[in-house]
Amino acid sequence: VSGFIEHSYEELLEKHAKIITLGGDHAVTLPIIQAYEKHYPGLNLLQFDAHPDLYNELDGNRYSHACSFARIMEEGLVKKLIQVGIRCMTRHQLEQAVRFNVTVVEMKSIPQDLSKLRFHGPLYVSIDLDALDPAFAPGVSHLEPGGLCTRDLISVIQQIQAPIVGADIVEYNPTRDINGMTAMVAVKLMKELAAKMLK
Repeated sequence: VSGFIEHSYEELLEKHAKIITLGGDHAVTLPIIQAYEKHYPGLNLLQFDAHPDLYNELDGNRYSHACSFARIMEEGLVKKLIQVGIRCMTRHQLEQAVRFNVTVVEMKSIPQDLSKLRFHGPLYVSIDLDALDPAFAPGVSHLEPGGLCTRDLISVIQQIQAPIVGADIVEYNPTRDINGMTAMVAVKLMKELAAKMLK
């Protein structure tokens, strides 16, 4: 599946498409970035997430959704990775963040650190919906209280100055959603990203 995703995105990128991906878990981001790296040297990656997804492996699987960003950094696919909204950092993942020189903006340092986000060159934005507090996005598999509010996330997207060349919005779980609340938030985020990408 990973190879199919990478190849499919390469075909679209050859046509100079800017792609927003919806759905799946964070495992989909690795093959997408593998395709993007071939077309955008010096790619930056902005990840919104409750979890760093930097495990070397999870339950014996190096390609789990919890390991995607470790593989991305290990393969040198991006110039810079900034993670925003993190509030579940284990010792191992902290060591990985140091190893890969990842900039981590934890929830306890928001909002003051959000204004410091700067990117030079093309940017890919990856949004795990559990970056948001469950009050705003209950339809996720791994609920982590104390997250971003929807306004915070929209404000960061609107303030991005770098050219956004692609994005994904992942980890939506409709079986846990309430009245389609999380789905509506995902659609709003997609519209905000599309507006920035069209500028």
